Amino acid sequence: MIGSRVFAGRRYAVLGLARSGLATVEALVASGAGVTAWDDREEARDEAMALGADIGNPLEIDLVGFAGVVVSPGVPLNRHPIAAHAREAHVPVIGDIELFAEARDELPPHKVVGITGTNGKSTVTALVTHMLESAGIPALMGGNIGLPILSRDPLAEGGVYVLELSSYQIDLSHSLACDVAVLTNLSPDHLDRYDGFAGYAASKERLFGLQHRDQVAIVAVDDDPSKMIASRINHRLHRVSAKDVDAADQARWPALQGPHNAQNAVCAIAVCRVLGLDDEQIERGLATYQSLPHRMELVGEVGGVRWFNDSKATNAASAAPALAAFPPAPDQRLHWIAGGQAKGDGLSACRPWFGHVKCAYLIGEAMAPFAGEIGEAIPVDRAGDLATAVAHAAAAAQPGDIVLLSPACASFDQFKDYEQRGDVFRGLVQAMGGG
Repeated sequence: MIGSRVFAGRRYAVLGLARSGLATVEALVASGAGVTAWDDREEARDEAMALGADIGNPLEIDLVGFAGVVVSPGVPLNRHPIAAHAREAHVPVIGDIELFAEARDELPPHKVVGITGTNGKSTVTALVTHMLESAGIPALMGGNIGLPILSRDPLAEGGVYVLELSSYQIDLSHSLACDVAVLTNLSPDHLDRYDGFAGYAASKERLFGLQHRDQVAIVAVDDDPSKMIASRINHRLHRVSAKDVDAADQARWPALQGPHNAQNAVCAIAVCRVLGLDDEQIERGLATYQSLPHRMELVGEVGGVRWFNDSKATNAASAAPALAAFPPAPDQRLHWIAGGQAKGDGLSACRPWFGHVKCAYLIGEAMAPFAGEIGEAIPVDRAGDLATAVAHAAAAAQPGDIVLLSPACASFDQFKDYEQRGDVFRGLVQAMGGG
């Protein structure tokens, strides 16, 4: 695990004991810190106690003298009382990424790449990690993806930590100075946690404000909010755009099709060039990359119909590029499964690509409002649930067609999370003989 002598003798409170919370408890205790931990689930509290933590609710104890309150990124600081309670005690509210940043001085010499943005950050994180590893450079993927960063073994000298960073994780970081920081794109999201879009954008921009002047910023300037952030960066800046990739290049990268993946690719290429990879190493990494689960993942082919799982598309801005990736052709029609728990942004970002869609199969809470928004633009099937949508799409699709789950919605009305939604979709396809 990753720990540090800097934590020894300090006391921390840890609120939220899912995977990253328990990893934080273990790393802090092993580093000689005192830990008071809490979760509403009794079994999680028992696990923390077994790791050596005291059990107590940070909201009910005196926090004066604590070095920090470590919270899960899922804790809404704009309305959770822990923020005010910690502020009254003059104790910072931090996350496990901040602890990693504080532990860096004791790690073997390394680099840190931090990747944020509304969409694409998971793919860019995984792609950079793959490109580095395929070039023989030790790399570790963490942050908002994969295993908790503090639970991982430190990399050998010369390694690169590649961190996917949500706006929440950036909010909880105060000393994370990334050697390379990336912004993929910016569009409205998570507005329940911020004072409008400006507050959300400011959270993303903080990642660059934490950098030192000799560190590198990479910004994809395909949208106006990202351009605005780039204009305010006054240290080493690389502007990139999806337009930097041509169709012939992208055709050589099987898992990176569509305009959104062109943007993902140019971000990853820029990172790897900064880190010293040559053109041959970069091309090899792009050509051999395989899609992440739930992100334009080909889960099977049944009777000549290909089925794609893009369950990670939890808003319209992330579903739109998936629709754009499948232009109509004489032997290819697109069947689109969408819906779930809408985030309030509607389908406006998808509208330019409605012409690619043969039929939309709508599910979940968003079924009726999405049907109303689509109107007569494309045929609509009010399927209601995912199993019904899959069955209806399977009955209508012909050889050469595409069936795409790209919901443009959160999953919480019918599923635990987007991963469960994608897993169920994969299972339904496999049950038909796909995969």
